[in-house]
Amino acid sequence: MRHAVAPAENVENNYFAVTDLLKICTHCERLSKKDLGVRIPRPLGNGPSRFIPEKEILKVSKVDARTQSIFEDAFAALGRLDNISLVMGFHPQYLGSFLRTQHYLLQMDGPLSLHYRHYIGIMAAARHQCSYLVNLHVNDFLQVGGDFKWLNGLDGAPQKLQQLGELNKILAHRPWLLTKEHIERLLKAEEHSWSLAELIHAVVLLTHYHSLASFTFGCGITPEIHCDGGHTFRPPSLSQYCVCDIANGNGHANHHDDPLGNQVSELCGEVEVLMERMKQLQECRDDEEASQEEMATRFEREKTESMLVVTAEDEECVPSRDISRHFEDPSYGYKDFSRRGEHVPTFRVQDYSWEDHGFSLVNRLYPDVGQMLDEKFQMAYNLTYNTMATHKDVDTSMLRRAIWNYIHCMFGIRYDDYDYGEINQLLDRSFKIYIKTMVCSPEKTTKRMYESFWRQFQHSEKVHVNLLLMEARMQAELLYALRAITRYMT
Repeated sequence: MRHAVAPAENVENNYFAVTDLLKICTHCERLSKKDLGVRIPRPLGNGPSRFIPEKEILKVSKVDARTQSIFEDAFAALGRLDNISLVMGFHPQYLGSFLRTQHYLLQMDGPLSLHYRHYIGIMAAARHQCSYLVNLHVNDFLQVGGDFKWLNGLDGAPQKLQQLGELNKILAHRPWLLTKEHIERLLKAEEHSWSLAELIHAVVLLTHYHSLASFTFGCGITPEIHCDGGHTFRPPSLSQYCVCDIANGNGHANHHDDPLGNQVSELCGEVEVLMERMKQLQECRDDEEASQEEMATRFEREKTESMLVVTAEDEECVPSRDISRHFEDPSYGYKDFSRRGEHVPTFRVQDYSWEDHGFSLVNRLYPDVGQMLDEKFQMAYNLTYNTMATHKDVDTSMLRRAIWNYIHCMFGIRYDDYDYGEINQLLDRSFKIYIKTMVCSPEKTTKRMYESFWRQFQHSEKVHVNLLLMEARMQAELLYALRAITRYMT
């Protein structure tokens, strides 16, 4: 239950009462720790991201009035401003669309009750061991009146939610295996049945939080200071540590130097090489067009090569009991969609696309959400400032399309009008490793992977890449789920 806001004069009186009690440090006008006997939490990390220097993120939010306005709206709606929003603030136009969609899914009128929505968010985030999102929605779930017993484990939740576990598992890791039979089991479960509208809402939430877990790991998002994993009570390593450092994330020796150091000159014009390849590919497009047979062959070749990309350098991640209790079958994870001895038919976009099929199905069963999702997909895909690193007036559409289509290729989705030979020209191996890990096994994403691709590019450009990856992944999952629902309905 939310607490009522105190009248202004009470806030002021309380403020002076607290400051008298705790004493204001005359040197820095902050709270003095002296003689308090209070354990004061200290942030474990500097800023919203482990990968991006805090000063880069704060610089954006301070100078951009539009970003500030979006932050204020988000705080008014949610009562908080989370670190995901702060990092997305590099791209305020996208952030506005993202927050509107998420707010609608979680808080506005819809087929599912509020506590069901947050519980589904917990289930989805848990599949990728994303404790950041799980903890966020555990708090929200309880705040909207959710039953604490459900949090002891999925087997403590209603049967109806337990039945969603199979859909959650397949969508998160191997969506190409989803069939109309999976949908039928949910819609014809007698007293625990889902309605079509409820199922669409649940599918959108599951895909939203699977992909948001990818963004969270891909950008190294850190927990806020008041959340689990966001603070410590251990003494700081620096002397003269002041409580005022809690607010701005200073207070331990963690220097935010440019991760490139002196490497920039050694990268042999990474950006220029990429721009030259884009130019050559455009000239080849203009000179000749490959046949449909050749295009299909290039897709199959890229699909096969994508299976050879190793997703991570770490050992297998074992989920903690706190996380694994929210989902079933922890050993079930990502597997390439076309192993030896198996054949999964290619999903051809000309047969079932978001624009022609998925959009209208979502909008019909869950009004306005199809429109919001479409806007968000378009925003991420078309977003450009016509820059690459320090170069201006650059058409980046070819590069953005290569990234989007590579992700869909990893999910077995083919665009007949795209030449998949371009992908190897534009995406190098370190970038492919980052993409595949972040999209398929995001919990294994490391800072080294983040730093190893596009080393001459700005952090804002890498965040844009993460937005592309997140939205392309969400759309891929949605396509498989909506196609299965359509097949059930017909």
